Amino acid sequence: MPSRDGAIARARTFFDTSFRDRLAELVAIPSTSQDAGHDGDLRRYLEQAIRPWLERMGFASITIHPNPCPGFGPILTAERMESAGRPTVLTYGHGDTVRGLEDQWSAGLDPWTLTDEGDVWYGRGTADNKGQHALNLAALQAVLDERGGQLGFNLKLVLETAEERGSAGLREFVAHHRDALAADVLIASDGPRVAPKVPTIATGTRGIFVFDLAIELRPGGVHSGHWGGLTTDPAIVLAHAIASICDRRGKILVRDWLPANGVPASVRDVLDGCPVGGGGEAATIDPDWGEPGLTAAEKIYGWNSFIVLAMLSGRPENPVNAVAPNARARCHIRYTVDTDPTGFEPALRRHLDAHGFEAVRIEHAGVGMAASRTDPAHPWSAGRSPAWSSRSASGHKSSRTPRAGCRATCSWTISACRWSGCRTATMAASSTGRTSTSSRASAARASRRSPGCGGISGKAGFPVTPNAPSTDPSRHGRRRPTIYGFFSVHSRKS
Repeated sequence: MPSRDGAIARARTFFDTSFRDRLAELVAIPSTSQDAGHDGDLRRYLEQAIRPWLERMGFASITIHPNPCPGFGPILTAERMESAGRPTVLTYGHGDTVRGLEDQWSAGLDPWTLTDEGDVWYGRGTADNKGQHALNLAALQAVLDERGGQLGFNLKLVLETAEERGSAGLREFVAHHRDALAADVLIASDGPRVAPKVPTIATGTRGIFVFDLAIELRPGGVHSGHWGGLTTDPAIVLAHAIASICDRRGKILVRDWLPANGVPASVRDVLDGCPVGGGGEAATIDPDWGEPGLTAAEKIYGWNSFIVLAMLSGRPENPVNAVAPNARARCHIRYTVDTDPTGFEPALRRHLDAHGFEAVRIEHAGVGMAASRTDPAHPWSAGRSPAWSSRSASGHKSSRTPRAGCRATCSWTISACRWSGCRTATMAASSTGRTSTSSRASAARASRRSPGCGGISGKAGFPVTPNAPSTDPSRHGRRRPTIYGFFSVHSRKS
């Protein structure tokens, strides 16, 4: 008799005996979207690595589409339809990686060769995102084998190759293929655990608001021996402007950027006792950094943060004895749904002017990714099934958080979006703790030995059309809300 335990046993067996070799084949294709000259590798990944696998699983209508945005990687779609009356799952992943940066890897490591070192696998894409969608497909194959070739639901797949370049063209592609991609649930990739051994149910994602701070004082640099102390140094002005935004301990001083009513009570409740960690040597939790009076979990799951991503004045790699003519910083705000991002730029302009920084310009400001959150009490989050399934498969009690992030680990994500005026609920599924792989999140060495981990995880606003919406909110099994989410993989081998 086919059973859930039988499918999990098959998945574990595949992971222990064959998954490493399968992942090594995927990693060997240098499908970086951030380095020039790899357009052919992006297509080869979809055509030679993914298409045959999908064909063996019984997918039909496997199509590799050109990206709607010229110059960006193609998008694969496929479907496996069993019955019109069964629910439909749409799954997402991306086959592109960040830059290889071959010359920056430690001795004995190569980005395009899967390498074992202790309990860690190194290689580009092992966590983000080849390992993740490979585990998705392997888990689906285990169910097919256990159930005699039937999943019990319909399945559609979107696999893009421009995620590490901001998913250029994806929104336009999905909007154009809205009807073909109609589904009841979207299980995507990328999302964090609150700690490496804690399966996580997250109900949304913090958004990203990006902007540059720039100051331009003169056409060129002037000699520091003659002008130093006489003419304004733009780097110093910019540094003070940034210091006026955030104090020495990371507290945001532009208070109009923050949730007016603080952390919502429902969010505080769900975060009570929530652990935070898993950065290893790559990151530490500094108790006195950030907003005073908040717990570590509230700071990252229920509050806004300001980050300086990069700063530049002059040429640090080849400095000259001159007062620089300009200075620039790229910054962003990670924000919750409790703040309106349209107010960020005006609030910052008022703040800078009030503190005497009229010369500092705000440029290229805008939302890079919208924030989302479903009520933590929503049945997909608070109900028995997600938490029970996660715990029974992984052997660990799950934790719930109001948002997901961008670290490659393993999580369930449940969040909410609005698209074309349609209110939707969202969910993603978790892998078992046993079926886990790669090099980034839980192993401290991974982040320092393999350079350039990156990519924005959020797919907020990804449009999915419900096949048969119901007006009965009490029967979430029949309500069939539109769902999207982030599924990802814990990085330590079992």
